Amino acid sequence: MAVRDTARRKLTYEDYLLFPEDGQRHEILDGEHYVMPAPTWDHQDAIGNLFLKLSPFVRERQLGKVGLAPFDILLSPYDVAQPDLFFISNERVAILTQANAQGAPDLVIEVLSDSTRRRDETLKRDCYERFGVLEYWLVDPVRRVVRFYRRSGVGFGAPQDLSAATGDVLTTPLLSGLEIRVSEVFE
Repeated sequence: MAVRDTARRKLTYEDYLLFPEDGQRHEILDGEHYVMPAPTWDHQDAIGNLFLKLSPFVRERQLGKVGLAPFDILLSPYDVAQPDLFFISNERVAILTQANAQGAPDLVIEVLSDSTRRRDETLKRDCYERFGVLEYWLVDPVRRVVRFYRRSGVGFGAPQDLSAATGDVLTTPLLSGLEIRVSEVFE
């Protein structure tokens, strides 16, 4: 009697390249395939506002590159993410190719939505931490809060929340001098 192998094979970047061009964002996290629906207006608004603050700051100071989804970030053969927004410093810019980034960005930003919240807060957070992202921002348009994780030793330290309601200002040691009022993220 033959024994059936019930273990599923983990998907790889090679499998990812075979996905159809269907206009949706696809990711592979720990070998599992995920599809994200089109983002909401609040999502797009927050990412656009952050991009308009980050990109000129980085460009004027020649600090590295800022990118937007969809763009593939290859963290491992089994982990291909498309973060909403990311920053890669000059020290890491060699990971960039025309097709993708082959390694961890310094900063990754994800905007939470009902369909991606759980994955962004757990699976993707763990993935980004494991592969060396230095800072991870979770932008919550509903609560008007930015939660961020900063690398402390081998992993992320305790999360910190900044709120639009209390007039908090977002800064990062990765981009010295950058100041973004959290309220501006959600304008």
